[in-house]
Amino acid sequence: MAEKKKLLRALAGKVQDVPPIWMMRQAGRYLPEYRATRAQAGDFLSLCYNPELAAEVTLQPIRRYGFDAAILFADILLVPQALGADLWFVAGEGPRLSTISRQAEFDLLNPASEIHDTLSPIYETVRILARELPPETTLIGFAGAPWTVATYMIAGRGTPDQGPAHALRQENTALFEALLDRITFATIEYLSAQIDAGVEVVKIFDSWAGSLKGEAFRKYSVEPCRIITKAIKERYPGIPVIGFPREAGEGYVGFAQATGVDCVALDNSVSPVWAAKHVQVDGCVQGNLASSHMVTGGQALVNETRAIVEAFSNGPHIFNLGHGITPDADPDNVQLMIDTVRGR
Repeated sequence: MAEKKKLLRALAGKVQDVPPIWMMRQAGRYLPEYRATRAQAGDFLSLCYNPELAAEVTLQPIRRYGFDAAILFADILLVPQALGADLWFVAGEGPRLSTISRQAEFDLLNPASEIHDTLSPIYETVRILARELPPETTLIGFAGAPWTVATYMIAGRGTPDQGPAHALRQENTALFEALLDRITFATIEYLSAQIDAGVEVVKIFDSWAGSLKGEAFRKYSVEPCRIITKAIKERYPGIPVIGFPREAGEGYVGFAQATGVDCVALDNSVSPVWAAKHVQVDGCVQGNLASSHMVTGGQALVNETRAIVEAFSNGPHIFNLGHGITPDADPDNVQLMIDTVRGR
């Protein structure tokens, strides 16, 4: 069956005339059916922890568009919650967490091995999806990368420059690295349980990798990704891993070799022509249409989509956005993108 799945063929290094397509945040607020299901759940976290409804919103874009992959509907901050952090969402503002900035706060966290009771509804969502997805559709699981997750745990919220996390790593390196290690091993446990439940690929989202420079990027973005990927490969030799060090710039070069990931996802701050020359030489790449095209549409969307497909046509490629689709996107523009990639 794996040979019939376009996404798995790309991850195995196969060059295909038409690349597989999926979208980050493809289950989301731009779809009216998602908004209706979220209203039924009551709030975002209730939706994440309701296996039937989380499976439903994961399936909605597959039914509507026929993407080649579905990505589990969850959130990267469920791992901190399972580790014992308080987590809540403020309407219109985003997530809030209890902070980890002192040793006493870190000492209250759960061991990495004790996350599964909290996260068991997520694994049930995976089991439902493994049964209900079309046979040609690949199921992707995911987690946040340790650096990105740590930035939220340290600041208690998203920040424009990840300043609190940078400050802690400089002022109390031992505490910062202990937190990163705890997240790293919890992530291995979490992704392993997703695989046991039925996901076929895992993706590591390092959304704030771009704020790490030089040796800090290697130590706190590349190295945790390498540790996680190595552990997953040892436990599950056939499971591909996608790494996404967003806004890494030159850091994309050699990332696959340094971490062992099977595919490097690219944001749209790098050009496809550059990435084909410097990143795709090491294997599969994913990306990298600007998500703004899903809002504006038109001939610019068509032209840029074609340019990306052409730039990556000589190597394994998964078509995707450079970041998640935004709530103000037009669903018709998503269909236009898909039709353009598939040559209709």
